[in-house]
Amino acid sequence: MKKKYFGTDGIRGKVGASLITPEFALKLGWAAGRVLAKAGNKKVLIGKDPRISGYMLEAALQAGLTSAGVIPVLMGPMPTPAVAYLTHTFRATAGIVISASHNPYYDNGIKFFSDEGLKLSEKVELEIEAEIDKELKCVDCSEMGKAYRINDAAGRYIEFCKSTFPSSYDLSGLKIVVDCANGATYHIAPLVISELGAEVIAMGVEPNGININLNCGATSMQALSERVVAEKADFGIAFDGDGDRVMMVDHTGYVLDGDELLYIIARNKLREGTLGGGGAVGTTMSNLGLEKALKALGIPFDRSDVGDRHVMELMKKNGWSIGAENSGHVICSEHLATGDGIVSGLQVMSAMQSSRMNLHELRQGIRKYPQILESVRFNNQIDPLQDPDVLEELARIEDLLGSRGRVLLRKSGTEPVFRVMVEADEDEDTVIAYAKSLASKVKV
Repeated sequence: MKKKYFGTDGIRGKVGASLITPEFALKLGWAAGRVLAKAGNKKVLIGKDPRISGYMLEAALQAGLTSAGVIPVLMGPMPTPAVAYLTHTFRATAGIVISASHNPYYDNGIKFFSDEGLKLSEKVELEIEAEIDKELKCVDCSEMGKAYRINDAAGRYIEFCKSTFPSSYDLSGLKIVVDCANGATYHIAPLVISELGAEVIAMGVEPNGININLNCGATSMQALSERVVAEKADFGIAFDGDGDRVMMVDHTGYVLDGDELLYIIARNKLREGTLGGGGAVGTTMSNLGLEKALKALGIPFDRSDVGDRHVMELMKKNGWSIGAENSGHVICSEHLATGDGIVSGLQVMSAMQSSRMNLHELRQGIRKYPQILESVRFNNQIDPLQDPDVLEELARIEDLLGSRGRVLLRKSGTEPVFRVMVEADEDEDTVIAYAKSLASKVKV
């Protein structure tokens, strides 16, 4: 069955429009409560990023859950991976994250985690959707849920993150710039890294509800790159609004994306003998340079569809423990079964300590091909994948590239945007021209 409300990463949209309203959040909380409490466990954790609409959605979800007889456990601003981790450790039946991740402040979203800290299955999402379309009926007043708050949630998660970094290493003597995107890691990431011994220069740690992801964080790396160079720091690390993405910057200001971080982690595990003969998972967007670099090391590489859910599914299928999207979702499943920016960043720092190499030296093993991504907002009534003009231009470019490159077209699962990616062993100006030409054919 086709899903009506859930997208590739929960439910997301512009606040006050579509599904991101207090009315829908109330109904969603009630419907989710009815489905999730069937197993008998009625505890559901709720975390959020700092965007201003989170207060409204949190209150509406809480009302819906309690009306279904479920106990909401409020944690306040918390990274998405923290909610996944704490849902499992608190033995809750599910976790809810109120966040639109890397989107601007005027968007928001709601996503769910199972009691194992995994994204909900499509089967459960469909069950919740079926309940949403029913009439809301409260349980008897004596059976209603009673919300409470966990005051030490951040401290628990900080200790978990630190536990993933080898106890034989520390970060003393390093100056690290940490950009938290004015998002959910603002009160966590700087403490994790400083408590491991580093001198931390924090930025993006003053959320006001509307400055999340604004010219900062993993989706806007220029400010961090400039700050690392200006401070003569050893490196920088950036997270997105909900903390499940990570990007890094070496001391020269060069930005390392998820492909390069995956390469560094995989190579270190191979060198330490902890890869276990396994491979690494990327996506259809992963750079060809990553695939070739891993192949040179003898590390198998497989591609999933875009989305950390799909990366994790392929990792489980292959029996592998690491995977990533080039956007910065890096999964190290021996620690957590979802992308975790802080934990993944610590695995890169561990590789630096183990190899006694800096970030600039560690990235030299991978040569990325020029890869240009154009994002075009399009008319939802016209499917670009069926547009004759788009298909004609696609065929022309693929013919010109031959085996030297590839083209990928896809619709975003979280916003009305069409992605055009061109990658080739060509000069960058040529690749840019191909991408812009193809993007220009999309009907807006």
